[in-house]
Amino acid sequence: MKKEDHTLTGLSGERIFLRPVEIEDLEVLYRWENNISNWVYSNHLNPFSRFYLEQYILNADNNIYNDKQLRLMIVGHDKQARGIIDLFDFDPHHRRVALGIIIDPEYQKQGFASEAIGLVITYAREILHCKQLYCGIDADNEVSLKLFQKFGFKITGTKQMWRLLKGGWRDEHFLQLIF
Repeated sequence: MKKEDHTLTGLSGERIFLRPVEIEDLEVLYRWENNISNWVYSNHLNPFSRFYLEQYILNADNNIYNDKQLRLMIVGHDKQARGIIDLFDFDPHHRRVALGIIIDPEYQKQGFASEAIGLVITYAREILHCKQLYCGIDADNEVSLKLFQKFGFKITGTKQMWRLLKGGWRDEHFLQLIF
């Protein structure tokens, strides 16, 4: 399969490219946003309607300076969505931005998250001129902790009893990557 030119996004890797959310993503976004197992990471406790998500897509400015966030689809060169990566709480004055990622269960443990994080790190450092990226990861989520630490993120704090889940209270590590 011929690799397509995605230079307009500037965020293309070996097996994926990152692009803004488009109306064609409505169904997959609806599935991911309404997957209860993802709610603990997104800090919302209610499902989203198709109408709400459609309006979000149609009205998204896709300007991180205006919205203080940028949501990007992780797409294979076969045009299949693999996941979504978010930059949020962007603070251009202090040159920092938070990072979150969800990979569809069908595509987990195949290196897509790693490639997407690498692309976003480059974007944050070279285009947004950030001094740091940060994220919060459940203290028991060893896979995600190892993934982010592979890129140089360091645990700089722990929020104790931060999330209430079915099994009880969970700690969350605060990780930072400082350039």
